[in-house]
Amino acid sequence: MTHPTLPQFPNAPKTTLGLVGGGQLGRMFVHEAQALGFKVAVLEPEAASPAAQAADLHIQAAYDDAQGLQQLAQYCSTFTTEFENVPAASLAKLAETGFVAPSAACVSIAQDRIEEKAFFTRCAPQTGILPAPHAILRSEADLAQVSDDLFPGILKTARMGYDGKGQVRVKNIDELRLAFAQLKGVVCVLEKMLPLAYEISVLVARGADGQAVVYPIAENVHRDGILFTTTVPSPHVSAEAALKTQNAALKLIADINYVGVLCIEFFVLQDGSVVVNEMAPRPHNSGHYTIDACVTSQFAQQVRAMAGLPLGDVRQHSPCVMLNILGDIWFDGEREIQPAWDKVLALPSAHLHLYGKAEARRARKMGHITFIAPSLEQAQAEMQQACQILGIAL
Repeated sequence: MTHPTLPQFPNAPKTTLGLVGGGQLGRMFVHEAQALGFKVAVLEPEAASPAAQAADLHIQAAYDDAQGLQQLAQYCSTFTTEFENVPAASLAKLAETGFVAPSAACVSIAQDRIEEKAFFTRCAPQTGILPAPHAILRSEADLAQVSDDLFPGILKTARMGYDGKGQVRVKNIDELRLAFAQLKGVVCVLEKMLPLAYEISVLVARGADGQAVVYPIAENVHRDGILFTTTVPSPHVSAEAALKTQNAALKLIADINYVGVLCIEFFVLQDGSVVVNEMAPRPHNSGHYTIDACVTSQFAQQVRAMAGLPLGDVRQHSPCVMLNILGDIWFDGEREIQPAWDKVLALPSAHLHLYGKAEARRARKMGHITFIAPSLEQAQAEMQQACQILGIAL
């Protein structure tokens, strides 16, 4: 663990924003903050993380390291996070000396599926949208109480799950027992699998003054629990479902006095009804398209919210498709290869973003490409061409 000697930034802490977490979301946040004239100090244990490479200052320490948090607080009076599993206690500690957006209380809701579902259920009279039927499993004894109506279902750990991690599909009670044991008997939530038509995400931002804005509906496709593509505008969502979910997002973000960017995922079922799935208390993978296709990106919005600036225009100026780039494309069987970026960038609508990760690994997010075109059809066609170039199955 390294605690560097901190440089003396002029006018700190007013011009320096504090970020807990060093991943690719943090890297894009740093770029937008610097474009607005801010410096960024990042607290992150990994030496060469994407955000640390771009930041003005890297404090290399664990997210809960007392000395690291103290050093961050010396140079910043406003703080945010780019990773929902940053300890809420660390954010609460930073709140003793400055302004944290989103707050520890808001982040803690999203860190625990039980709290999250309770929050969605409590707000259902306002939003008109419930989570999927589910059961809370705190011990093996709770398995015997599970209703047959919840099968087939997905068993999810209550905490520390993202990108499909900590999730097992189960068809019956026997598979549930095996899956619960496989997950080491930690507290879990069993969710009923519903007849899904498609998934959408609603990106919303709110300032400390209560001003809130909501982005266009994004339609998502996942593979193996990881986001594959995001298409905006959504090709399938009805005007009614769009309005209902956007209004729900605005009500949810106001209910907990949230400040910052929040992404809420919804399932649209085959009968047209809507179910709320989960939320992420930060900019989101499905919102990466906003960098190239909207007046104000989700990352610039996060900077504005935490710095007390007016929120930006969320207008989308071009139809687009965002394609996640995983480490798999760096491999041909067991042989490592270099993706043909020259051919991808020859496509007129392609905007490539690589995250600066030193090692490509299968299923690891390495970057994304946003395809922006005069029509959604053209963006989709060029996304498909890029997949053929990169060897990504369609």
